[in-house]
Amino acid sequence: MAPSDPVVLIVEDEPDVAETYRLWLEDSYTVETARNGDEGLDKLDESVDVVLLDRMMPGLSGDEVLEHIREQGIDCRVAMVTAVEPDFDILEMGFDAYLSKPVKSDALDETVENLLERSTYDSLLQEYYALVEKRATLEASKNAAELDDNEEYERLKERLGELREDLSETLGGIEDDEEFIATIRNIDDN
Repeated sequence: MAPSDPVVLIVEDEPDVAETYRLWLEDSYTVETARNGDEGLDKLDESVDVVLLDRMMPGLSGDEVLEHIREQGIDCRVAMVTAVEPDFDILEMGFDAYLSKPVKSDALDETVENLLERSTYDSLLQEYYALVEKRATLEASKNAAELDDNEEYERLKERLGELREDLSETLGGIEDDEEFIATIRNIDDN
């Protein structure tokens, strides 16, 4: 790809998985790979647009890499791509998307595309999308009783409601997540 293409950094300790992701993405993006968290941080700079981050790696974990990215204020979107079953701890993590392995080519490409699109949004809208992603991830892996009994999940829903209200005022009274997301995509298409 040309140097002006978006840059995707794959941080993955399994070489065959990293190579598969690279092959899937290289026609559309400039792709860099790192074999572990330390190498990922070494390759991370202002040119990186999206990081695909394995959560469980020997040495510096994906969670630690993510924490470093957010503490340093590095302006990139991060997708956790992992075999770790999501739990309520993800509510405190600063990722933008969560993909459970095994990942299919189209899901990976769609995630990168969505994250690149979101990087053009303001911080309020980015927070909204990240929280919607976390809610969907938890709802796909937890039963209703587990969700109802979790205070952090309730705070997540409250924050989503606050953000939706703030953003809805800006966009003219949108009522639900699906309508809101459709409106944003329509604005982007125009």
